[in-house]
Amino acid sequence: MSLLGPSKADFYTVIVGCGRLGSMLANDLSNAGGEVLVVDKDPGAFVRLSSGFGGLTAQGDATNIDFLTETCRLSDAFAVVIVTDDDIINIMVAQMAHEIYHVEHVITRIYDPDREGLYQELGIETICPVRHSAKRIKSMLTTSHEEGASA
Repeated sequence: MSLLGPSKADFYTVIVGCGRLGSMLANDLSNAGGEVLVVDKDPGAFVRLSSGFGGLTAQGDATNIDFLTETCRLSDAFAVVIVTDDDIINIMVAQMAHEIYHVEHVITRIYDPDREGLYQELGIETICPVRHSAKRIKSMLTTSHEEGASA
């Protein structure tokens, strides 16, 4: 990162939500040398970050446009990953990142698989743990059944 702040060339990533997933991703990206800013409304959430975390943190409301512009510098972000526990907040922030700040990579976690198609129509990449878990469990059951049938 330059003295003037992060640039898209630095692969500056903003992660909204510092729960289990957000903190793990932030630690992994930081350990890989990435420029990372982690945002959460709860200042206590940052305790999940490792002692070796080399990024930045910001406590605030990720739906507030002034916060996103001035504190998070979303216009400089290469990627924004939104992983709060609230689908509505996630899609709001994702739409703002995509439509207002023109962030190249906007990825959001959603819990409701029925909303996934709508978000993808808006040009927002989604991760749906419910859908991924169901597919993985089905695969595990199918593999177990096939192994049992061939024994």
